[in-house]
Amino acid sequence: MVAVGKAVPDLRGDSTTGPIRLRDLRGQPVVVYFYPKDNTTGCTREAQDFRDLANAFAKRKAIVLGVSRDSLASHEKFRDRQKLAFALVSDPDETWCRAFDVIHEKTLYGRKFMGVVRSTFLIGADGKLLREWRGVKVPGHAQAVLDAISAT
Repeated sequence: MVAVGKAVPDLRGDSTTGPIRLRDLRGQPVVVYFYPKDNTTGCTREAQDFRDLANAFAKRKAIVLGVSRDSLASHEKFRDRQKLAFALVSDPDETWCRAFDVIHEKTLYGRKFMGVVRSTFLIGADGKLLREWRGVKVPGHAQAVLDAISAT
């Protein structure tokens, strides 16, 4: 499991931009945001917020990765519909989710289930975790992440 100040595991996965390996992204800040499901209201808004700030993230040489358990096909449709320029990583076996400890028990309409807790992680250029946000509320979050990159 990841911890602030410690090296993040060298995770790999399939994404909408091709295979992704965290080790290959060293040398620049990496934002990894976990979300429950493509095409749901909160997840769509969060993706749009990161999309709308894409130029500002790029100016800071930051890579943004969205991660969920959805299939690559679902991610590709979501990316196209929302015009997302950043990669969406498909994590059907929950490797990334478990490494970042974002799968927890949730309750919806009285039904308990294991689901992704909306969370974001900022990895430094050296591959160490700089900051984490857990139980994220969408409004203003992408801007807060951008501000954190500017402060480092």
